[in-house]
Amino acid sequence: MTTERSGGDGIYRDTWGIPHLRAGGVAELARAQGRVTALDRAWQLETERHRAQGTSAAFLGTDALSWDLLARRARLADTARRCFDALTVRDPESAAFVRAYVDGVNDALAEGARRTPEFTRTGLAPGRWEPWTPFAVWLSTHILFAGFPAKLWRAHAVRHLGPEAVGLFATDGPGTSGSNGWLVSGERTVTGHAVIAGDPHRWIEDPGVYQQIHLSCPEFDAIGLAVPGIPGIAHFGHTGHVAWAITNAMADYQDLYEERLRRTGAGVEALGPDGAWHRAALHTEYVEVRGEEMVPVEVIETDRGPVVAGGPEGLDDGTPLALSLRYPPRVTADLGFGALLPLLRARTVADVDRAFDRWAEPVNVVQAADTRGGTLHRVAGRVPQRPLANRVRPVPAWEPGHEWTGWLEPPRAGLTDGVAVMANQRGPAGPLGVEFAPPHRAERIAALLAEKERWAAGDMPALHMDTHLASAAPLLDGLAALDGLTPEAERLRGRLLRWDRHMDAGSTDAAAYAAVRGALVRRLAAHPVFAPLTRVPAYPEALMPWLNPTVRIGYALEHLLRARELYGIDRPALLREALEEVAGEPPRGAWGDTHRLAPWRALTGTSYDEPGLSGDHDCVLCTSAVPGLTDLAARGPAARFVWDLARREDSRWVVPFGASGVPGSPHHRDQLPLWTGGELVPVVTDWDQLVKETDV
Repeated sequence: MTTERSGGDGIYRDTWGIPHLRAGGVAELARAQGRVTALDRAWQLETERHRAQGTSAAFLGTDALSWDLLARRARLADTARRCFDALTVRDPESAAFVRAYVDGVNDALAEGARRTPEFTRTGLAPGRWEPWTPFAVWLSTHILFAGFPAKLWRAHAVRHLGPEAVGLFATDGPGTSGSNGWLVSGERTVTGHAVIAGDPHRWIEDPGVYQQIHLSCPEFDAIGLAVPGIPGIAHFGHTGHVAWAITNAMADYQDLYEERLRRTGAGVEALGPDGAWHRAALHTEYVEVRGEEMVPVEVIETDRGPVVAGGPEGLDDGTPLALSLRYPPRVTADLGFGALLPLLRARTVADVDRAFDRWAEPVNVVQAADTRGGTLHRVAGRVPQRPLANRVRPVPAWEPGHEWTGWLEPPRAGLTDGVAVMANQRGPAGPLGVEFAPPHRAERIAALLAEKERWAAGDMPALHMDTHLASAAPLLDGLAALDGLTPEAERLRGRLLRWDRHMDAGSTDAAAYAAVRGALVRRLAAHPVFAPLTRVPAYPEALMPWLNPTVRIGYALEHLLRARELYGIDRPALLREALEEVAGEPPRGAWGDTHRLAPWRALTGTSYDEPGLSGDHDCVLCTSAVPGLTDLAARGPAARFVWDLARREDSRWVVPFGASGVPGSPHHRDQLPLWTGGELVPVVTDWDQLVKETDV
């Protein structure tokens, strides 16, 4: 390895170990991106490849079996093959771009594995990536983004509580992912050029789900946040001429169908909406599980889609039910990868707009701005045209009227007073979804941006870290209305009513509020009215987080407290009990003592002393605890960024851990203190400030 100063094509690094790649052409650059990702993230790449193929239990054990079963049943790998084959015909250049990336991964995967101790610990040997593997990784990463299991929860809740339960429990649930994003146009900045900032909220994983990267060739020079395993920069990027960012649109674009299946001598048939029985595709696969016997899985696909739960004999508990999943890439063989190269080549918002016309899944809200003063605020992705009932709950496949009949036009929006804010609230994507995030984060960001006329890129990190919790209001209002409290509870109530409603890590009042909230959630979840919600059919384990009543009540607490009537439940009495409980045994520390980072790792044996965090689920600093279950934060900002259109080198970014996925590397966790404290790393675009690591 050489360490010469910059000059010529190759892999370069800045002081944070972030890869900067320069090549003589697009194919060479894609290959270099694949290669450097394999060097830095070999374990992550192979884990994701196996998860996408449904083979991860072979080295991770029984904990990974439920996911492997879902991946097999949903036919993720087969859909990925279809998408790559279709792209090869429809857009050969984009297909070649993906293939070159995969070639780079295969070039360096063995070397990356030798650097990474997890391969030795598990005995996993690095495998081989196929040209369709990036498609499979993307599908695996995003198949649950639209939260189709929430349809099971809605049906379950309505069955026991009535149709009003849909609205009462409507909030972004435990498995969805969101983001904050805001665009400030040039008329509202000190430079006269736009600024885009935000932070995607996802499961915090180690290694991280986003990879800071710089891609340069004669056609373009782009920096951004890539997804390891996927070429290019799909979500957040800056080409020097135009920048873009996304948030989850919270659209509903996947359907669950209740299927009537029967076995015949030739296989399995499904009852269709025409009243006739139709042959379903059927084969059996075997999932290898480390230390256990192989597990057979029957893979069935009807005319609606793959069966992801149940079968001809019903669910495992005998419930006579089978559910098929219909999702756009399975129908169209298009995952939107035709947008990747046009985004890198974009120089104006019109270019970005045309690129996102090719986007498919997940459905996102896009914000973009260019150096000419152009701005863009739109939804991108494919949402099927079908009846509203399909969005709300599983629908019967044998009844006519639930078919897909086309595609909805993605909505567009403008700016208000030179600003656009999206935080998964019911915004431009409102006609496309059912459940959206509460408006608190979006309203808070808009209110903060309204506090002054002109903003600079350097002002934005303070907004990332805002901890005001507007959703605390109904609980605190309920406390104010109580009477007849014990002296200890009266003192605690006084503290909470004087509290500034900021979920700061060092705040003992925030800890006390969270303790009362958790105690109230547990009491509501234990109430006899909600007892039937605990009796859930035996759906696949991977879908069960959406059906946990305590989780659902915890995230919907604001709605449940504001409702005029809640099934006869005496909410003041339960709130009094919760307050008295916490007053009798108050938290011993501050919010950050229990609200600690809890990232997902494929291997659970790795242990770090993770930091305490500020923020909460409905704060702009969205570090999500699960009220009633845990204060630990497994979800939060998977990256933060500020894109400056005046001077790209004044842009900033940070990820939760670091550029390297190799434990022991100096860049494995070097950004964590900055991420925790709200600081960002400078974006370096001057090649003379970089150190060359190797030739391409």
